[in-house]
Amino acid sequence: MKRNIIAGNWKMNKTQEETKKLIADLIPLVKDAQCEVVCCVPFTDIDVARKAARGTNIQIGAQNVHWAESGAFTGEISASMLKELKVKYVIVGHSERRQYFNETNGTVNARIKAALGAGLKVIFCVGETLRERESGETQKVVMTQTHEGLEGIDRKGLKNIVIAYEPVWAIGTGKTATAKDANDTIKVIRKAVRKDFGRASGNSIRIQYGGSMNPANVDELMSMPEIDGGLIGGASLTAEKFARIVNYQTND
Repeated sequence: MKRNIIAGNWKMNKTQEETKKLIADLIPLVKDAQCEVVCCVPFTDIDVARKAARGTNIQIGAQNVHWAESGAFTGEISASMLKELKVKYVIVGHSERRQYFNETNGTVNARIKAALGAGLKVIFCVGETLRERESGETQKVVMTQTHEGLEGIDRKGLKNIVIAYEPVWAIGTGKTATAKDANDTIKVIRKAVRKDFGRASGNSIRIQYGGSMNPANVDELMSMPEIDGGLIGGASLTAEKFARIVNYQTND
């Protein structure tokens, strides 16, 4: 039985003191959550976040990882460095990394392999731009990103990967795909996984929705059969808002 996963992507927000307060405020609000709870924080906040969340059901993740073990890669961080900080998850291939830092399907694939090799779990992001969506290319884009991002990964590695569908046009814009649209696109992504790894793997992999999920739409989105969680941006920076998403309600 799959366990749903709600992960907060704090992006470039929160000092260490702010991190300690947010985690402390969040702990009592999500302690009875039925889903897996993750906070992916800036590198400088990882240690204080982990210590603040120790002994709770909140897991700490990072927002990026380099594919090399070490070397002349100024400003980057390796999987072994994250492992030493006791990070559980790492986001790979977020649209902002693709858009602003020239991330490609090939570099995403290399980062995923490095993370898995170090024993980390991966939140692997895919999603189309507004232009691609309006051109009717959504299915082609997400299938290509999924196939190329997971190239060379075996079924054992796949068990430590969560896919996040995050339509680029809906991130930070306040726009959200309808629940049906999100569900239909995630179904396409799942089909791509089935094609490469088999039906059982496609059925069991967890796929989140990451396009401006918030307290107002979480219940409807999480009621969709293909959606196994959310990757939350702005709403994860407020304890009450994030907790409401974590404690979503469905009619199941």
